[in-house]
Amino acid sequence: MAFLDFLKVQRQGLEGLASVGVIGMHMVSGPLVGLAIGYFLDRWLETGPWLKLIFLVIGIGAGFLNVYMDTKILVKRLDKQGRAPVEASRETCQATPGDAPRDSSQEASRRQHKDDNG
Repeated sequence: MAFLDFLKVQRQGLEGLASVGVIGMHMVSGPLVGLAIGYFLDRWLETGPWLKLIFLVIGIGAGFLNVYMDTKILVKRLDKQGRAPVEASRETCQATPGDAPRDSSQEASRRQHKDDNG
């Protein structure tokens, strides 16, 4: 593998990692911002916990909406590159015709016990 190919692969990996990081930040930041807005409005208007709860629910909804939009963009980008996540996982799970099925440890011990006893 040439050095430039290595850099290209590394860059794609870092872009994917950055996308996942942004999704995580959106999941946390939406509810936190909603909670902060509700807290300060409750203190200013002296309404008790009601605005805090309302803005927390709005923040949770905004966080999920941001995650949905980011995931949609990420899937479009992967489709454009020809690396759909579902297709890639299917390819790795399917066995090639030359692969022999692997025995579990229980089957191997039963077979060993059967061979020893007769």
